[in-house]
Amino acid sequence: MEASAAAAASEGGRSRRAATSGRAEGATSASAGGGMGTEVAGRRVPPVLVPVLVLALGAAVRGGPGPVTCGSVVKLLNVRHNVRLHSHDVRYGSGSGQQSVTGVSAADDGNSYWRVRGRTAAVCERGTPVRCGQAIRLTHLGTGRNLHSHRFASPLSGNQEVSAFGEAGEGDYLDDWTVVCSGTYWARDGEVRFQHASTDVFLSVTGEQYGRPIHGQKEVHGMAASSQNNYWKVMEGIFMQPSEVFKAERHHAEL
Repeated sequence: MEASAAAAASEGGRSRRAATSGRAEGATSASAGGGMGTEVAGRRVPPVLVPVLVLALGAAVRGGPGPVTCGSVVKLLNVRHNVRLHSHDVRYGSGSGQQSVTGVSAADDGNSYWRVRGRTAAVCERGTPVRCGQAIRLTHLGTGRNLHSHRFASPLSGNQEVSAFGEAGEGDYLDDWTVVCSGTYWARDGEVRFQHASTDVFLSVTGEQYGRPIHGQKEVHGMAASSQNNYWKVMEGIFMQPSEVFKAERHHAEL
């Protein structure tokens, strides 16, 4: 079943159409289901219970200092606009027509979890710390699609569109984002930028706001220029314990 509604920007009065789709598509390698939740052993788990499920799988710790590691499931906050990176089974009514990506203010939103993975066609073992300058994928836990960008205009601001793309966690090379940070590793308590590996734009929020059916959510897009609009910080999440290799490197550095 599909329905379409107008999405309106709070600035400039421009609007675009967005189509909703009730069809659940895709799954993450860990279990992904469609927009209604995660499927495990044939049973549907609501998005709000996903973190509990991941924690039950073991090898996970919460909070504290340390690096972000592959396999971790995190929420990402845009520091300037105080919204979390979000997606859902609502498609753009313009541009690519792919699954939309937005920013939401609710900290407890169940559709704001993203799994940290290696770049396209590469394996990043669970627990491997992500290095500054490393290319990764961010896979939306609820729908199994990857954070993606391409040379379409975004609906509200006219910057570069950011979407969610792929099936069962597999898309293409346009899903790769480079982690831009200082130091050796992406730190859980540090602010970072995500630069699209193919088009060089930065993942950004500048405040444009949608109307129905996603009223109040902010547009997420790609911007060519680095600014305060493209800094992100890890908030809630389940963090895979660092691998033994990382522990050995840290011990060596402390000697």
